[in-house]
Amino acid sequence: MRRHVLALFALLAGLVAAGSAQAQNRFWLVNETGRTIERAYVSSSRVSNWGPDILGTSVLPYGERVWVVPSFGDCLLDLRVTFQGGGESTRMQVNACRISQVVFGGRGGAGAGAGAQVRPARPASMNPSFNFVNGSNTTIRELYVSLATDGGWGPDRLGTQVIRPGQRIAVSLPAGVTCAVDMRVVYMDGRAFERRRQETCSLNSFVWR
Repeated sequence: MRRHVLALFALLAGLVAAGSAQAQNRFWLVNETGRTIERAYVSSSRVSNWGPDILGTSVLPYGERVWVVPSFGDCLLDLRVTFQGGGESTRMQVNACRISQVVFGGRGGAGAGAGAQVRPARPASMNPSFNFVNGSNTTIRELYVSLATDGGWGPDRLGTQVIRPGQRIAVSLPAGVTCAVDMRVVYMDGRAFERRRQETCSLNSFVWR
């Protein structure tokens, strides 16, 4: 298995479900610098320390990317990468809840790793279908899921069914349009809650809490 794939698993292991599910601050970290990124750091902009290297014992070669899942719920993030052979680049106060990809290098870096750019993009698969899991302790009587680009919620996906705690249902959505998904649930007691612009192309299952 390639080293950047190992780094991806290390990043996913740092997910704290309750916080990260609230703020959509997950993104692709893309290396277009022409150099190998040896270390990468992601922290909340409200703190003064970088924390641990998210790549661990792995590296991020030129032309590769990893999916970053911060273990905190903040949207404004600071990013810092260092390169094999020396040098570093930073990006401060990136609003990760509004983008899905942070590219170091490319047109902005001229191959030297200096600077970075943030641009909207989506994971390559572009298939937002997923399994919806009721991770709450309350039965769900109605479930609405639509692409963020749609004009409305559409029909209740449960019909006459319900989703009890721990149960799941497959949610099928059109591929190739967007990875941003809106969800709305109605509990048995009538309470309704929404999640907006959830990125689901990189997920097999979404746990609702």
